[in-house]
Amino acid sequence: MIRRFPDGFLWGASCSAHQTEGAWDADGKGLSVQDTRPRDNHDICDFAVAVDHYHRYREDIALLAEMGAKVFRFSIAWTRILPEGTGAVNEAGLAHYDDVISACLEHGIEPMITLYHFDLPQALEDRGGWDSRETVEAFAEYARIVFERYGDRVSRWLTINEPNIMLLVDKKILGRAIPLERKYQQFHHLMIAEKLAIKACHELVPGGQIGPVPNISIVYPASAKPKDYRASLYFNAIRQWAYLDFSCKGVYNPLLLDYLAKKGVSIEVTDADRELMAAHFPDFIAMNYYTSVTVEYPEDASNMADGISDQQSEDIMDAGFYKGFTNPNLEKTQFAWTIDPDGMLTTLLAIEDRYRMPIVITENGLGAYDELTAEGTIEDDYRIDYYRKHLTMCARAIESGVQLVGYSPWSAIDLVSVHEGMRKRYGFIFVDRDEADEKQLARYPKKSFHWYQGVIADNAVDDASESKEGVA
Repeated sequence: MIRRFPDGFLWGASCSAHQTEGAWDADGKGLSVQDTRPRDNHDICDFAVAVDHYHRYREDIALLAEMGAKVFRFSIAWTRILPEGTGAVNEAGLAHYDDVISACLEHGIEPMITLYHFDLPQALEDRGGWDSRETVEAFAEYARIVFERYGDRVSRWLTINEPNIMLLVDKKILGRAIPLERKYQQFHHLMIAEKLAIKACHELVPGGQIGPVPNISIVYPASAKPKDYRASLYFNAIRQWAYLDFSCKGVYNPLLLDYLAKKGVSIEVTDADRELMAAHFPDFIAMNYYTSVTVEYPEDASNMADGISDQQSEDIMDAGFYKGFTNPNLEKTQFAWTIDPDGMLTTLLAIEDRYRMPIVITENGLGAYDELTAEGTIEDDYRIDYYRKHLTMCARAIESGVQLVGYSPWSAIDLVSVHEGMRKRYGFIFVDRDEADEKQLARYPKKSFHWYQGVIADNAVDDASESKEGVA
């Protein structure tokens, strides 16, 4: 069965600045926390060169145009615009993204820009980072600068990429752990910074639209035990609804507040914060989804790793509330991530039920050990299978009334995985380099590139679902 997508559906692909650009100190760029982060694994490459998208963006954008992409979601490196996070503006950095935007528009591709993707200026980190109100004010200043510079050509914006994952998986994303008492003050500061960006976008970008970018993955209970179900309610609130409730409703999620009270954690909230929360709202929700999450109630707090054999669950542990549990009903990737296309449909339905807003999927993808053949091909049928199944669920969600308007999976090109390096590849376009050897950084479209090219051209996908239960 062929499932068709609505006319004007926003087909695209995504990447981030620090994982692709390289050129870590070029043209006046300052240091970010991704340039300086401590690393447990010194065998993987860093972001100094990455895949050199900074110098090769024209080639990469031309390939995306050949694929048929209507949208290119990328991030701006804050430290290219404001090397110290605030203060003097770096014109060379602004000019670079002028050129990237122009290259997109020349190929008929709409740029969709993420303001912040895990790469806080190190100068701000040295002065307190997201613990500090100074960082909130600096982010608002930075956002206004880029809105004023690019708002005549860029109408769709994204705020802060995955603040929930940045705080929940802090060691993997930032290279260090954040104590709980600081973590939720940072949560508040991140969300107020987002509100300020939403306000500025609506003031400065004619017809501009802006949305949050959390990673949203529905949380299942491991069993029908009442305590397991309650564990899933708490983790759903803590992992995702807290962020979207703040963004879309201007409120603190009640289960998050209960959790914080039980943990003895308080958050400083000003009257000005409350006014911002109640007055400024996004135009759409951007959602990153890779797989679902399963939790159980930890009866034995001394054995929190019991039942965990997937990579994403290993960070989900909080005695008295929930712990990760590897869902035995799901397959796994080569990197021990579970695969759950049905979970994407359930997640989309849950977001529609709670918020009733347009949704853009801005990340969804499969990390794998791709191999370049002697003929210059990459036979990544496993990725095609992953995408076909997930796009089937996207189409079914739309048929069920979900306001899904776009799909920009992860990633446009191979990039440096935050904690797996170059060996874990996500892209439609293969970049020929490994952890130690940059080689020539040559680009090769994968088999999935050509498959996705056909999906975009047809505006449709072959239904990959075997079960016709539930929503048809």
